[in-house]
Amino acid sequence: MPILGILASSTRVAAGDFESIATVTVGSGGSSSVTFSSIPGTYTHLQIRGISKTNRGYSGNIVDGFYVSLNSTGATKYHQINGFANGSVGANATEPIYTIQNGSGTTAIATEVFGAQIIDILDYSNTNKYKTTRALWGADGGANTWSGAGMIGLNSVLHSITDAVTSISFTPYIGSLFLENTTFALYGIKSA
Repeated sequence: MPILGILASSTRVAAGDFESIATVTVGSGGSSSVTFSSIPGTYTHLQIRGISKTNRGYSGNIVDGFYVSLNSTGATKYHQINGFANGSVGANATEPIYTIQNGSGTTAIATEVFGAQIIDILDYSNTNKYKTTRALWGADGGANTWSGAGMIGLNSVLHSITDAVTSISFTPYIGSLFLENTTFALYGIKSA
């Protein structure tokens, strides 16, 4: 399996393998969003692997989230379920936070610390069903975060669209910019 942003050395991809489609890395000055567009419909599922950080300032909590928009539909979805490492669980039909990342600010968080996410989009090109995304994420904020040393969790979301997914966009939830070196890598997964 290739690592973030790296295509396996073999040009042949077997069923069930991951094939790199595109990678976006935010440059200096940051970016208010990250978008993958013109996604080919030749895979069974998609996976996004990310490391991210926003410019959210410290306000007693150094974590942040981001919206995930499929085909520019915004945060529209039927249901979201969140699970956290501290044992709490939440469900909400409108909450826009999808996954979590470190914020920056006046805390002693090292600049090289980023949140990490793996997001799967299942059956993304099937036009006979709503789109399902699931994510595993984590952020280590040190002792300054409200959750202690950091957070890990998972999300499952049913998006209210049946169109094939041709674009995916991410925008920060509380912060206004993704910071430099935030990276999202998009992979296609072939069917067996």
